[in-house]
Amino acid sequence: MIRDTSAQDRLVEVKPNRKRLIMIGGGVAVLAVLALVLPQASRLFSADASVSTSRLAFGVVERGLFVRDIAAEGKVVAAVSPTLYATSGGAVTLKVHAGDSVKKDQVLATIVSPELTNKLAQEQSAADAMEVDYKRAQIDARKKRGELQKALDNAQIDQKSAESDLVRYQKAFAQGAVPSRDVDKAKDTLQKAQITTRHATTDLGMDGDSQNFDIESKKLAHDRQVLLVKDLLRQVDDLNVRSPVDGQVGQLFIAERATVAKDAQLLSVIDLSALVVEMKVPESFARDLGIGMGGEITGNGNTWKGLVSAISPEVVNGEVAARLRFDGETPKQLRQNQRLSVRILLDKRDNVLMVQRGSFVDESGGSYAYLVRDGIAEKHPIRVGANSIDKVEILDGLKEGDRIVTSGTDSFKNAARVAISR
Repeated sequence: MIRDTSAQDRLVEVKPNRKRLIMIGGGVAVLAVLALVLPQASRLFSADASVSTSRLAFGVVERGLFVRDIAAEGKVVAAVSPTLYATSGGAVTLKVHAGDSVKKDQVLATIVSPELTNKLAQEQSAADAMEVDYKRAQIDARKKRGELQKALDNAQIDQKSAESDLVRYQKAFAQGAVPSRDVDKAKDTLQKAQITTRHATTDLGMDGDSQNFDIESKKLAHDRQVLLVKDLLRQVDDLNVRSPVDGQVGQLFIAERATVAKDAQLLSVIDLSALVVEMKVPESFARDLGIGMGGEITGNGNTWKGLVSAISPEVVNGEVAARLRFDGETPKQLRQNQRLSVRILLDKRDNVLMVQRGSFVDESGGSYAYLVRDGIAEKHPIRVGANSIDKVEILDGLKEGDRIVTSGTDSFKNAARVAISR
């Protein structure tokens, strides 16, 4: 019997080819990565630039209530806060201290001015002398008029006597008692008396006009001097510096017993009954403000209604100063320079398409925005409307739910398409 080789056979374990398996697995992984990367890579290659999302801010277009208001911090200032000045040079004595409550016309300081008081005394003396001259002129005029009236009266009496003599001589001549020579002499005497009467009448009238002019001249000089004295009296009275309003002493600009020049600052007075709130408004919102607009003033746990009372015509550091007065009685607990919150309502509309406000409005002028889709920000024309503190109205170019880049678009370099990377 011939034996086979089965007794010589041995089971051999076939080990897997690990190198081959590794290569297959790596290939599958590469294919998977390529499947994920290739779409994004294609987007990257189609974009003009790539910007990291960490450098950007995004907003979603929504529809709802659009409120335009201005919210800012304001400070309490006095609507009436006069500064008092020295009306004349001299030594100043203060009667009050900073923070003192004062009443209108209360003396706050006095100025000692020897020059002004001496001038007043001199001009008052001159006024008294002119008054004496004026009264003397009146007396002299009456005296002179009396003398002229006396001369006129005497001339009239002489005229009447001459007329009587002429009548008597004419009767006597008619009876042959007197010669014609006496009648002629009586006529001459009467004519002379008539001339004297006419001159006396003329002198009385002309001298009366002259005396009146002289009196009027002295009266005008005296009146002018009286006005000068009154003005000096006012200046001397102004040496007592009085409060123009009821209020509180603000700041003292000089020290006690200081010698100051004319028009030097002395102190300020704050009228606490006429307080307003001053706020700074961005220039872009200032054009929408108007006198009489309503607002809310909040502070000390209270809220008061206010009205815009003044808007500065000047722009300083991109801001415009505005003032609100209280609509009603001024709160008593407020103090000068106290900080308060202010809100002014400009507009309120419902069902408005809007998006979060960002730098894109200023950078593009509101003419375009970068619309984000599938990781690509694409430049898209838009039209914006009104702006609020945190929202901007969209009039055209976007629809509800669109996502746009609101800030950071300056890094896009005005590119048409920008890839947004992680």
